[in-house]
Order: sequence, then structure tokens, then C-alpha cells
Amino acid sequence: MTIENEFLTKEKFDELQEELDFLKTTRRKEIAENLEYARSLGDISENAEYHEARDLQAATEDRISKLESILKSAKIVAQKSGDTVSLGTEVEIQKEGEKETRSYTIVGSEEANMQERKISHLSPLGEAMMGKKKAESFTFTTPNGKMNYKVVGIK
Repeated sequence: MTIENEFLTKEKFDELQEELDFLKTTRRKEIAENLEYARSLGDISENAEYHEARDLQAATEDRISKLESILKSAKIVAQKSGDTVSLGTEVEIQKEGEKETRSYTIVGSEEANMQERKISHLSPLGEAMMGKKKAESFTFTTPNGKMNYKVVGIK
């Protein structure tokens, strides 16, 4: 099995590293204390608090494993400016037939967040924009059919 690189900004990398450190130290200790307390209540076969603590422990260990995997394969991408759409660039696009423009930052899949207007380079829109230059048009397929856009600016 090959491990794919995860593209992250330095800020996101640091944020994930901080979350991992918190989970491995503080959170694990809290869960261990909760398990110890739940065990002290007696029969664990019918102890809801014990089962809840075990479920929380499993979820936490899964998240730790995922974070370790992401950070191990992470490639840091700097905010770029240039004449071609790539990871880290902010792109202003305009839908064909509309005057309104939209701006997006192209990021790795772990960092994608539509509320912050950050889209993954692997998303249909992100993939269609990659490698395009200012004033270049592109098309991508959505559930509603093909959409035509034009790159208005690259920051």
C-alpha cells in the first residue's frame, strides 16, 4: 500500500501537531481517569459509564492514528503567487454568463473548508482549475451538468 502525500499549509500542520500532542497527553490521561473511575463502580458488563469511556478511548486512538499518518506524509505548501493556479494560490473565478466573481484558495484535502473558501485540489472544481492561467476558461462536471468558468485573477 502506498502512502499519498497530504498537502498542508504550515499553519494547518502546526494545528494538527498541537491537536495530536493534546490527545496523546491530556486527553489520554482524562480517559484513563474516567475508565478507572468507571471500573471502581463495580460490574463493568452493565456499566454504561465504562462502555462510554471505552468508546471515547477508541475514538481518540483512531484520531491519534489518523493525525500521525497525516503528519508523517505531510508536505508543507507555501502560499504562492504566480501566473498559474497551484496548491496554495488564491484564485478568483467567474461563472460564464454572470458578473459576480468568487475567490477560493487551493489547499490539500485535509484543509478544505467551504466556509473559509478553501477547496481541495482533488475536488472537481479544484482539479479543473489546477494549472490554469489568468483569463483561461475551464469546464467541470457537476450533478447539474457541465459548468463553464473563467479565471479572473490569481494571487
